[in-house]
Amino acid sequence: MRENHNLLNKLDWATIGIYLLLVFTGWISIYAAVYNEASRNIFDLSQRYGMQAIWIASALFLAVVILLIDTKFYPVFANIIYTGVILLLALVLVAGTEVNGSRSWFVIGPFRLQPAELAKVATALALARLMGAQGFVLKRKWMIFKIGVIIGLPVFFIFLQHDTGSALVFGSFLIMLYREGLSGWVVNCIIFAVVVFILSILWQPVSVLMLCVIACLVVFAIQRRKIAPVMIAAIAIFIPYFIIIKKLFPALDIHTPHPDYIFLSICVVMMICGVLYAVRHKLRYFWYISCFFIGSVALTYSVDYVFGNMLKPHQRDRIENLLGVKEDLQGAGYNVHQSMVAIGSGGFSGKGFLQGTQTKYNFVPEQSTDFIFCTIGEEWGFTGSFLVVMCFLLLLIRLVVIAERQKDAFVRVYAYCVLSILFFHFAVNIGMTVGLAPVVGIPLPFISYGGSSLWAFTILLFILLKLDAVRWD
Repeated sequence: MRENHNLLNKLDWATIGIYLLLVFTGWISIYAAVYNEASRNIFDLSQRYGMQAIWIASALFLAVVILLIDTKFYPVFANIIYTGVILLLALVLVAGTEVNGSRSWFVIGPFRLQPAELAKVATALALARLMGAQGFVLKRKWMIFKIGVIIGLPVFFIFLQHDTGSALVFGSFLIMLYREGLSGWVVNCIIFAVVVFILSILWQPVSVLMLCVIACLVVFAIQRRKIAPVMIAAIAIFIPYFIIIKKLFPALDIHTPHPDYIFLSICVVMMICGVLYAVRHKLRYFWYISCFFIGSVALTYSVDYVFGNMLKPHQRDRIENLLGVKEDLQGAGYNVHQSMVAIGSGGFSGKGFLQGTQTKYNFVPEQSTDFIFCTIGEEWGFTGSFLVVMCFLLLLIRLVVIAERQKDAFVRVYAYCVLSILFFHFAVNIGMTVGLAPVVGIPLPFISYGGSSLWAFTILLFILLKLDAVRWD
C-alpha cells in the first residue's frame, strides 16, 4: 500500500467551504450579540469578537498543522492521547477554576481551556483505535465492556466537574455504535427508557406502567405474528383492573387499595402464565420481554428519587419548564422565553444587522455562547436561520458521504464519531433556543463564542479530512 501525497487535490473542499462559512457566520453573529458602540473595531481584543478572531486564527493554524501530520500518527498514538486527556480531566478537578458553577477550566490570564472539549476528540480516536482493529466484533461482551470504559471514564470526570451538558454529549456515540452493528433493540430500549422517564414526571406511575405493558404486548405480537393472544392478554390485564377499581370496590363500599398494587398484581399473575407458556413453547425472546417489563417498573418507580435527589434544583426547574409542568418566565424559563421572543420577532427576513432589540439590550443571557442562534434568528429572520440550518445539514450529509466511502474501519468509525458529536451539538443547541430541548449549556459548533469548543470541533473535523484525503490504494 502507498499513501497518496497529492493532498490538496484529495481534500474535501466542499466540507472545508462549509466550515469556513459557519466560522465566519459565527464571528459576525458574536459581533452583533455583544456589539459595543464605543468599540466598533471587530478586531478589538477587549471585546469578545476581537478574542474570537484570535480563536479563529489559532483554529486555522491548528487545521494546517493537522493536515501536515502523518495519518499513521492518529491510530498509533490514539490511546496515549486519550490517557493524557483523562489525566487533564482529573487535574482540572484539583487545579481548575470554577466558572458558572462548573470546575471545568484551566485559566491563564485571558485564556481559558476546557479539557472536556478535548475529551471528545480523544474519545473518538480511542474508539476508532479499538473498533478499527482487525478481528473486532462488537457483539462480544468484552468488547462492549471496553467501549463502555472508554466512553464512561470521561463522562465520570466531567460529571464530577458539574458539567452535565458536556457529559451528555458522549451519549451521541450511540449513533456510531448503531452504524457499526449495535442491535436496534438496544437503541429502542434506550429511547423507550427516555420516554418512560419523561412520562413518569408527567403521569401517575400506574399510567406509565400501562404504557409499558402495551409496549411489551406489541413486541410479543411482532415476534409471534399473532394478534389474538395479545388481545386476550390485554383484556386479561386491563379489564379486571378497571372492574376492580371502578366497579367492584365502590359497589362493596370497600376502601380502594393503591391502584399500582392491583395493577402490578394482575401483571405478575399474567407474567407467571406467560412464563409457563414460554417454557412449554421454548420462547427465548419472552425472557427479554420480561426483563424489559421489570426494568420499566424499576425505572418508573425510581424517577421520583432520581429527579428529586440526583438532579440539581436548576436542572429540575429547566426540565419542568420544558415539559410544561410549571412556568417560570422570570426564573428557570427566562433564557428560553427571551430566546423565543428574539427569534419570533425576527419574522421572515429579520430586523437587520445590529438592529436586534433583544440582542442590543441584553435580554437573553449567554447570547454569544449557548444562545447565539437567537441572534441569527432576530437579525436575519427565518431566511438566515434556515440558511444556517441548511449549512449544518449539508455538513452532516458530507460527513456521511466521507464515512461511507472509507475502506479502513478506523477512519469510518472516527468519521461517525465526528458526525455523532456535531449532530448532537447542533440538534440540542438549536432545540434549546426554540424551547424543544432543556437548557444544558452546550455550544453551537463553529458559531458560538469560545476557544476550547472551536479548537475541539476544528481538530475533530480536520483530522477526519486528513484521514479521508490520504486514503490507501
